[in-house]
Amino acid sequence: MRLVVLGGGESGVGTAILGKKKGYDVFVSDFGKIKENYKEVLTINGIAWEDEKHTEELILNADVVMKSPGIPEKAPIVKKLIEKGIPVISEIEFAIQFTDATTVGITGSNGKTTTTLLTYHLLKQGGLNVGLAGNIGKSFAWQVAENKHDIYVLELSSFQLDGIINYKPHIAILTNISPDHLDRYNYDYNLYIDSKFRITKNQTEADYLIYDNEDEAIQNWLKNNTIKANKVPFSLITKPENEGGFLEENNMNTTIKNDTFTMPINELALEGKHNIKNAMAATAVAQLLNIRKQTIRESLTNFQGAEHRLEKVLKIQGVQYINDSKATNVNSVFYALDSMTTPTVWIVGGVDKGNDYDELMPLVREKVKAIVCLGVDNTKISNAFNNVVDVMVETTSMSEAVQIAQRLAEKGDSVLLSPACASFDLFENYEDRGKQFKQAIYNL
Repeated sequence: MRLVVLGGGESGVGTAILGKKKGYDVFVSDFGKIKENYKEVLTINGIAWEDEKHTEELILNADVVMKSPGIPEKAPIVKKLIEKGIPVISEIEFAIQFTDATTVGITGSNGKTTTTLLTYHLLKQGGLNVGLAGNIGKSFAWQVAENKHDIYVLELSSFQLDGIINYKPHIAILTNISPDHLDRYNYDYNLYIDSKFRITKNQTEADYLIYDNEDEAIQNWLKNNTIKANKVPFSLITKPENEGGFLEENNMNTTIKNDTFTMPINELALEGKHNIKNAMAATAVAQLLNIRKQTIRESLTNFQGAEHRLEKVLKIQGVQYINDSKATNVNSVFYALDSMTTPTVWIVGGVDKGNDYDELMPLVREKVKAIVCLGVDNTKISNAFNNVVDVMVETTSMSEAVQIAQRLAEKGDSVLLSPACASFDLFENYEDRGKQFKQAIYNL
């Protein structure tokens, strides 16, 4: 059996190692450059590879192809594979056939990284032999090759879910759905929603779907489609009929199998309404997997949040600097601004993803005292908010943006980097943007 891996990053190399171990004839091809450390791993393991090209005769003879999530379906080589009827699957789909481990699959437009890390933290603190993979941590396939864990918590993007045929998580979480990555879905929001719901398509009556019961897109889809999994909704507004999460008198509650866990929201390590929801979802998983209540309580109290997601960096002269570089869409920024309790200098901008800033207007009016634009082209942001805030400054580098924010902020204010845009105009990725932000703060 010939396995061709498209993309020589973490998921690609992990898949290649697992494929080799399982007796496949493996070839890795990357149209960009493969990092030196990955080249070394492939060579040591006797796996053939190429970079900066796709040699068709070495690819189109595959029995199965694993495509890295970053490669779009529209890529010429992918189109040719599909035309030939060669299965093109995701890393998750390839790896799952070689493990009996239980998986918790987590997807959503926003909040999935925080929810994934929190779920992993709860299960690990509860003494389970658990791995972390998907969009985060070490490659799932690589971990399966090393046969490490009984349970995996997987952060799954819509792109990974698109490459699924048989994979089903025992427990799935759908945090929310808002327009994102629509360029990959022919600008059809319904196609993107369907993609997210692929997480439950193979689930059975023995499995669980945990989801936000206030999310309009989720509600509408569930009205019009049936699923086999047990539904576990969570909401800040309504109490579930049976199982699920709810808010009551500033207490977070989750009921699973007629047993309710209760905790005051002011004891949660994470702040903001959206994080109460993330905590409900993660707690429901912990209860389903029989983690002790005391352990859940302690873990929710001592959890350190995800890097680049409402990360408190430093307080300088009474001004709190917050790194939310991972907020690459409007919906994420909505959550960030909603959680701000002090006057805010907001650093925003980058590569626009077709953003509609209207839903942010009330929050910007209420919470934002000044805007610092950080991007090559800030026209759209300027047009949207020019009449809403008194001060708006354009910058072209992170150090300049932070220095100006410092000048605009007073004691008791916050400086929030929450870009609402992709990072590729000035930075390698959102991590690079977040790291540069932190470095610029340390240099003040």
